[in-house]
Parts: sequence; structure tokens; C-alpha cells
Amino acid sequence: MAKPKLRIVPLGGLGEIGKNMTAFELGNDAIIIDTGIMFPANDMLGVDYIIPDFRYLLERKDLTIHGIIYTHGHEDHTGATAHVVDAFKGVPIYATPLTAGLLEVKLREAKLLDHTTINVFSAGDILEVGPFKLESFHVCHSIPDCVGFGINTPYGIVVHTGDYKFDNTPVDGKKPDYARLAEFSRRGVLLLMADSTNADQSGWTPSESVIDAAFDTVFRQAKGRIMVATFASLISRIQQVANAAQRYGRKLAIAGYSMGENIKMARKLGILDVPDDLFLDVNDLGRTPPSKVVIMVTGSQGEPSAVLGRLATGRHRTLDVEVGDTIIVSAHPIPGNEETVFRTINRLFQRGANVIYDPIAPVHVSGHAKREEMRLMMNLVRPQYFLPVHGELRHLRAHAALAVESGIPQDQVFVAENGMVLEADKYGVRMGERVPGGYVFVDGSGVGDIGRTVIRDREILAKDGFMIISLDVDKKTGKMSGEPEIISRGFVYLRDADELMDNVKNTIADVLASTTSSKNGKRRDRIQESISRMLYNETKRRPMVFSIINER
Repeated sequence: MAKPKLRIVPLGGLGEIGKNMTAFELGNDAIIIDTGIMFPANDMLGVDYIIPDFRYLLERKDLTIHGIIYTHGHEDHTGATAHVVDAFKGVPIYATPLTAGLLEVKLREAKLLDHTTINVFSAGDILEVGPFKLESFHVCHSIPDCVGFGINTPYGIVVHTGDYKFDNTPVDGKKPDYARLAEFSRRGVLLLMADSTNADQSGWTPSESVIDAAFDTVFRQAKGRIMVATFASLISRIQQVANAAQRYGRKLAIAGYSMGENIKMARKLGILDVPDDLFLDVNDLGRTPPSKVVIMVTGSQGEPSAVLGRLATGRHRTLDVEVGDTIIVSAHPIPGNEETVFRTINRLFQRGANVIYDPIAPVHVSGHAKREEMRLMMNLVRPQYFLPVHGELRHLRAHAALAVESGIPQDQVFVAENGMVLEADKYGVRMGERVPGGYVFVDGSGVGDIGRTVIRDREILAKDGFMIISLDVDKKTGKMSGEPEIISRGFVYLRDADELMDNVKNTIADVLASTTSSKNGKRRDRIQESISRMLYNETKRRPMVFSIINER
């Protein structure tokens, strides 16, 4: 019997930082690795986050998805879990203990915990998921319990690194599994799929342990309150802050629901070691001297609805920034999010805080490998083919060039984007057809109900505003009755624009006069077009114009 083709379908994470999701198919059997979200870019107005477009999988009625397997617990790998579980009810989940705990919190909040089974495994375990055999191996990153996978296929092993760096002095003492990686190469690696985030940066990524010294310096020098902003899922960073708080006699308060829930879960699992008496309720901060307080907050990416964003604009209901506060931003801006992060930092400075961030001090290090570590990964695994993943196109290109430098033949290195399918059989690996792999916007409770057209409308509204004109027209004569009602938002202040409003009224009268009959159904469009043209001639701006005609 002929062996089924292996198909690798990247649905997210290629050509962008975020929404990582890849399907692996053998005939009609499939597994999914990771289901992440991406933060919206500055031009995606009103969008909360973006999830992968997985309609290809929904439309493949002949496909059996045997499991969703996770590399680690960061949002760009787990954030879309509730959406995917809701779409594929009954498909089991596989994750390491911390990642499983984080997923459980998400699914419980979404009331979807009963729609799947969470199977917990440890790094080094072998997973049998449908016809797929996955050998997990521990990797270091900026969160505990991270793994990559060696996926056994009829044509060789596919190594998926997940997010990784080679940290030989990790905070939790768990070093990378060099032995397993080298052992894969002995058995024959068909394809390496490797993290590309820092492919344009030379050298080695520093160890997470350097942050301890930086925190120690800040805690020793700070006279008032200390706030530390980081990702809600970054449990190892929360442990480092808790350790520093204990050393300097400070109490630890948690601001941010998601972070609080994650801390409860991590303590329950024994991953986070923090005594009960170290914690302080946020509501008791006013009764505690500022020099004895540390507050962990969410919003390190400048998200306006998170705690740090609300503090920067003075909109948090219980906390406010005080002169003398020291605020540590322990995260790097996600590429494309720099403007939002630095705007938040500037606002915190304006409110009197002393803000510390990298490169001011090494209060955060990347969790991703740099070029020399990437080269080491290739040399350990020695793949026949190479696919850079997890990165913008510039990162993927740089990583591909590094692979060629490291000895992988040019024609065996692929640079793909979301939806570009790779196929493998006895003849090797090649590019296949393309499937949908775009953006699905999540805005409030709406998922996928807004697209590029709506975003473009929001851009126009944000840039030039709108004008609404409501007028009564005599059904018999076609002439305007009375004065039109004009509403303008984001365009001009009507009380200071008398001359412009007179021009609007004159334009309406001219259009109605040139309309021979009230039966002319294009009257509304002609009014809108004429007013838009006049407004541009007068102001060089293009507000959206809407007209409402009431025939009486």
C-alpha cells in the first residue's frame, strides 16, 4: 500500500510575529501544533487581536484532526485556543504542566472546558496522536515548560523547535536537551522548522539569569513603590520579582485579572514558589508604606485596556501613578508594536514615574535564539531540508540565508508564508498549493465579522471624520422643505464653520434643482458626491458623507 503524502500547512506565524498555528497531515489524518494570536498593528483600528484563518481545516470534511499540541504557554502560541476548541469540539489537547494550566484558565473563562480533554505530558515524553508519533524535547525560552517536537513521518523526522534559545544557566535549572537533538540527526532529519525571531541579530542571546542582577540593583535603589510590567503568562519573571521582593522586605500585589489567575494556577502546580504572606491585596496598598510595595501589572505591550495602559492615561479604577514610583517594563516590544509601547512609557514619565526598560537596564532579555544559536541548532540536527518559521519575512529571509551559509543546499531551503503548503514524499520536499492563511480580526465579541473594508472605513473616519445630512423634500415639487439638519463629527466644529455650512446647503439646493423628478433614485448619491467634492475643494479633506432624504 502506498504511503500517504506528508503535508505541512502553516496557517500562522510565517511572515509575522504571532498567531502561530501549523497543521501536519498524513492522508486524511492531521494534528495541529499551537493556536496563537497576534496583536493588531497600529492601522488595525479597534481590533482587539487577530487569530489564524483556519477555514481550510473546517472545509476539509474528509480530515480527522487527532489533537492540538502546544509548544509553550505564550499568547502567540495559545491565545486562539478557545476559538479553535469551539470550532473543533472534542479534539483533545496535549501540553506540558504549566502550558496545560494556562490553557485550562482560558477554556474555563470561555466556558469550553467540557468541550475538550487536556492531556498533560512532560518534556522528553513520546506522544502517540493518531498515526503521528511525536518525541518532545525540552527547550529554554522566557517561560518554563517549553518543548519542541521531533515528528516521526514515513519520510524522516520533522523537527519543530518551538520558541527557543540555548540558555546554559536557566532560571529554573532545566537546560536544553542537546542529547535528544543530536540523536535526531543520527536517525535522519528530513526537515527542520526553526524559530527565526532574532535571525537578523548576531551572537548569542543572554541568559535569563542576568535579569536577577538588574532587578537587584533597581530594588536596592528605589525609594518608593516599584511596579513591574510583564506578560501575564511569564511565570519565571514573576518568580524573579517575588524573589527580589523577599530580599528587600517588600510585599507583592497583583494588578490584572489574567496575571492573578495564572499565578494561582502556577502556585497550585508547584511551578511558582511564593509564600502566602508575601502577597498583598491591591485594596490594601494605601495602608502600606510605598517603600514596602511591589506591584505586578499587565500591559507590557502598551495595550490600552491593560493595567499599564490605564495607568499611563490615569484611567485605572484603583491605582494611579505617583511621583517617585519606579516602573520596570520587563518585556521587549513585539515588532510593529514599538510606537504603542514607547508612547505608554512617555506618558508614564509625564505622570512622574521613573521608567526602567531595556536598554536602560537589562530588565528583560529575549527568549529567542540569535544567529550563532541558530547555527548550532542546524549543526546539531543536520536536516536535509530547512523551513524558517516564527518571524516576519525579513527574519525568515535572514534565517534562510544563514542555513545556506551553514551548508544546506539553496534548493532545499524554503521561505514560505501563511497558507503555502509543503509536501513530502519519497521524492523529497517541495512547495505545494496555497490555501487561505490570512487574518481573522476579533473585535469585542465579533470574530471575523470585520475585514479590510471595515478597517479602511475606520481609517477614513479616524482621519477625516464624517458628516450626516438629513433633509425633508416635498414629494410633489422635489424642493427642500425647511433647513437641512447637519451633523458633523471629527471633521469641523459646526459653530465655527458658518460659511462652509452655507456652501453645503447651496450644494444640496443645486442638486435638487437639477433633479427633474422625485422618482430619480440617485438623488441621495448625487447629493453625497457633490458635497464630498465641494468639501474637498474647500478643505482638502475627505470626510465620509451620508445623506438621508425624507419625502413628505
